[in-house]
Amino acid sequence: MYTLGLNAYHGDSSACIYHFNELIVATEEERIRRIKHWAGLPTEAVKFCLDEAGITLADIDVIAISRDPRAKLLAKAWYALRKGVKWSSILDRAKNSLNVGAFKADLAQAFGYAESDLKARIVYAEHHRSHMASAYFVAPFEESAILSIDGMGDFSSTMRGRSRNGKIEIIDSVSYPHSLGIFYTAFTQLLGFPHYGDEYKVMGLAPYGQPTELDKVAEVIILKPNGLFELNPRFFRHFKEGVNMDWQGGSPHVDVLYTPAMAELFGAPRGKDEPMSDYHRNLATSVQRMAEKVIFHLAEGLYQKTGLKNLCLAGGVAQNSVANGKLIANTSFEKLFVPPAGHDAGTSIGAALYALHQVGDQPRAPFRHQAYTGIRFSNEEVEAYLQSRGIEYQRYSDDELFAVVVDALMQGGVIGWFQGRAEFGPRALGNRSIIVDPSRLDAKDLLNSKIKRRESFRPFAPSILKEAVADYFEQTDDVPFMEKVFLIRPEKRAEIPAVTHVDGTGRLQTVDAQDNPRYHRLIKEFGEKSGVPILLNTSFNENEPIVNTPEHALECFLRTQMDMLVIENIVIRRKNE
Repeated sequence: MYTLGLNAYHGDSSACIYHFNELIVATEEERIRRIKHWAGLPTEAVKFCLDEAGITLADIDVIAISRDPRAKLLAKAWYALRKGVKWSSILDRAKNSLNVGAFKADLAQAFGYAESDLKARIVYAEHHRSHMASAYFVAPFEESAILSIDGMGDFSSTMRGRSRNGKIEIIDSVSYPHSLGIFYTAFTQLLGFPHYGDEYKVMGLAPYGQPTELDKVAEVIILKPNGLFELNPRFFRHFKEGVNMDWQGGSPHVDVLYTPAMAELFGAPRGKDEPMSDYHRNLATSVQRMAEKVIFHLAEGLYQKTGLKNLCLAGGVAQNSVANGKLIANTSFEKLFVPPAGHDAGTSIGAALYALHQVGDQPRAPFRHQAYTGIRFSNEEVEAYLQSRGIEYQRYSDDELFAVVVDALMQGGVIGWFQGRAEFGPRALGNRSIIVDPSRLDAKDLLNSKIKRRESFRPFAPSILKEAVADYFEQTDDVPFMEKVFLIRPEKRAEIPAVTHVDGTGRLQTVDAQDNPRYHRLIKEFGEKSGVPILLNTSFNENEPIVNTPEHALECFLRTQMDMLVIENIVIRRKNE
């Protein structure tokens, strides 16, 4: 039995295929189309997944989509009537729902089939149920509380539940227009970051300020005694007007979310070229602290309702790795699991898992870390491509390769490292990464001048051998997906300045020899020579989606000042100008 999971007609569109309960492949449409957060019907991702599985669309038994146009219909109608939302906004949302409802016909047409040719049964998995399934059904827990928090999907912004007899049981939810994701996005826009998905910039900026505006920010979002929250309608346009989201050309765009009242309380929005002031930094700190407070409030309220010690967390807000790193210390939970794609792309996985385990009776697969699910290339394929481009290269054995790369790192090289299957999720985890010696004081400047050209306040992450975590971090945990930020031990911060943020933290990735043997070996051999079992790891891209193919990697190498490109066992060096 084959199950095709889809996140469609939504930002971060993606697809995956399961054979019974075994994940075969998963990828995001943006990796192929090269447009960040691509939204719409993920036809290229579906085609890749089918090719990888060796099947056709006609062979699929179940198509699961992470949307349900029937969800909360009464709440939607009541909201529209009570708030006097503009008919144009209602019609836009209705049109989007119709697209979702007709997606089987759209998919059949895109692949040259008649709808009647497809035997697949359709399963609609509500957006937040898909988020919850993407975490719980792959977690290392039999019993768990489950929390999903994001902007909005199927008229919910937050959903809380628990596992019971291997199924997900919903406890309560927060309905649109109240949303922690919208709260964070509105302030992200006010701080001068207008693009879809820019919230991580506020999280990176927050450690540079003080929470001087926290009392004012507390007027914007209200914690409720039942463990939930509400937004203050005075500060958000979508309560009355509705806010359009479109994806012309595939790139999502969200209209301004804040009202003049928010600009009056917090000051005029920062302009595109306006310098970052202390006030902006303090506001970012205050917004991040308030977001953390709401997340802990939601989680602790869920603990009080379930009494369970384990928590599975998903949704766009679950990408807030700073909050994730503090959650156990600030709630009664003892263990936290966040999947590699907690954001909306992960709902394709969640929809498939919901169909398999919640609607169906497939047993859960044994727990293992799954993040490397995308495209891969052999050395021979890489060589054939480079030869077609007339690129000079050298191919090494494994032993030779690791020695060459470690030496280049020790000499201050900025290296593109491309191996194995591409990661599924927003973070490079050692298969599509740019790597640097973390002990270099100038590493951040080198990266930003040679490749990234990004804001100076944004940190770079440490990939650390799992067995060395306790030596460098104040908390020890399994963090394979770079999903938590922990404090670096004070005595170690000067040793790894390139991955130590201004507040003494690092967004670590623990690297296990079983999960990623080649990346583990590289870090281990670098550690044996340098004394530091850590590499600076940032995504292999330059203001674009993470590279997916050798062509993407080579083009990024050629247009930047990267020193070395490694694709499998093949090394390309930059010629001296």
